[in-house]
Amino acid sequence: MVEAHIEVCERFQPRTGAIAVERFKAAREEADAADARIGSGGRELPPLLGVPCTIKESFAVAGMPNCAGLLARRDHRADSTAPTVQRLIDAGAIPLALTNVSELTLWIESDNRVYGRSSTPYDPSRAAGGSSGGEGAVVGSGGSPFGLGSDIAGSIRVPAFYCGVFGHKPSCGLVPHTGSYPVPHGEAKRLLSFGPLARRSEDLMPLLRILSGPDGVDPLVTDTPALEDPAGVSLDGLRVLISESAFVQPISRELLAARERAAGALAAAGAHLERIRLPQMRRIGEAYLAMLTDGDGLAEILQEAGAQALTVRSALRRGGPHTPPVKALALLEHANRLTSPRRAARAIAWGREYAREIAEMIGDGVLLHPPLANVAPRHGRTYGRLYMVQPMAVFNLAALPVTQVPLGLGSGGLPLGVQVAAAPHRDHVSIAVAMELERVFGGWVPPGSPR
Repeated sequence: MVEAHIEVCERFQPRTGAIAVERFKAAREEADAADARIGSGGRELPPLLGVPCTIKESFAVAGMPNCAGLLARRDHRADSTAPTVQRLIDAGAIPLALTNVSELTLWIESDNRVYGRSSTPYDPSRAAGGSSGGEGAVVGSGGSPFGLGSDIAGSIRVPAFYCGVFGHKPSCGLVPHTGSYPVPHGEAKRLLSFGPLARRSEDLMPLLRILSGPDGVDPLVTDTPALEDPAGVSLDGLRVLISESAFVQPISRELLAARERAAGALAAAGAHLERIRLPQMRRIGEAYLAMLTDGDGLAEILQEAGAQALTVRSALRRGGPHTPPVKALALLEHANRLTSPRRAARAIAWGREYAREIAEMIGDGVLLHPPLANVAPRHGRTYGRLYMVQPMAVFNLAALPVTQVPLGLGSGGLPLGVQVAAAPHRDHVSIAVAMELERVFGGWVPPGSPR
C-alpha cells in the first residue's frame, strides 16, 4: 500500500505541487516493520497499522520542517511531534510526507516562498485551496487515503471542495491544537479546528475518534463527550435546513443545483426539508475578524520568527519574502488599529450570540450550505477577496461541526460539493449525511475519470 501511494504521489507532484517535504525512505522502512509485525502473528494490532497518510506541514513532526511556508522559518525543525500526529502514528499510520500550505496558514490558496504553489489535481491552472491545500491535492489525486488538516476559516473544507474529497471540521473542543504553527491566541483559538480529509466518508469518524480527546495542554479540550456512531443516525424524519439569503456573493447556479440534488437525495431517504432565510449571516464579517485578530496578531508572529515587520509601505510594495494574502492581512491589521476596543468587543459579543442562535436553529438536524460561491478558481484570483470565505467562516464563528461533501464534477470538470453542518458535538450526524450522499452520488471521482 505504501509503495502504491508513493507512486501516485510522485506521478502527480509535478501537476499538483502538493508535497512540501517527502519521507518516502522512512515510510518504506516503517511499512517493512508493519509487515513484520503482522507476520509475527501478534493479536493486538493497532487499527491503522500500515495505512499510509499525509500531514499538513504546519503540524510538528519531530526532526522535520515546521515553517508553515514562512521564509524566515525555513530552516526550523520540530523538536517534538504534535499530539494529533502522534495519535495517528500510535494507531499504526505511516506518514508519507508533509504537505503544502498557504503562508502562515492564513489564506485559502496554498502558495508560499518556501515550497511554492499547489494546484487541484483536476486542473493545474487552478487553486488547490488552503490553508490545507497540499492535503486536499494529495488526497484528491489518490496519493494518500487520508490526511490531517486545520481549519480556521475553511482551511480543511476549501481544499476538500476544490480537490473533490471529504473534509470534516470537528466541533470546538474535540481535538487539541497543541503542536501546530502558528499558534492562535485569545478568541481566535475558538475559531480553529483540526480534522481529517479523506477519500471516503466512512473513514472520517474512525479518524476523528483517534484524533480527539484531552492532551493535558490545550485548555479547550477537557472532558470530551463520546463520539456517537454515524450508522445509528436515521435519515427518516431528519430535519434538513436549506439556507437562503445568507451570502455576500451570489452562489453559482451549478453549486446551487448540486445542493438541490443533495437535498432531493436526503428527501428520498425520508428527511424533512425546510428552507430558511438567514440574512444575518451576511453580517458575520466584522465579528469574525474581531475574533481572528484577538490576541497576538501577524506582527507578533513575524517578530517571534525573526522576520522583518510588514509596514504599510512594505506591504504595498511588489515582491519580497511574503505572499499577497499575508501582505493584505498586514494592511488589515494596520486598519484594525483604528477600530476602538469597545467596537471590537461588541462585535465579538454579537458573534457569540449569533453562534448560539445558529446552533439552536439547527438543533438535532443539519444545515445544507454551499461551500463557496464558485468552483476552484485560477491561481491568484482569490487574493484580496476576504469576502470569499464568508460561507465557510460562519461555521468557525459558530464552532459547529461541518462535513464538506463532494458531489461529482461540474461542466468544467471541476469538483462540486456541499457543506453539511450540525449542532455542537453532533459530528456523527453531519458525517452520516455525508455517507448517504456518497452512496447516492459516488463521492470522490479520480482525476482523469470520464464524467
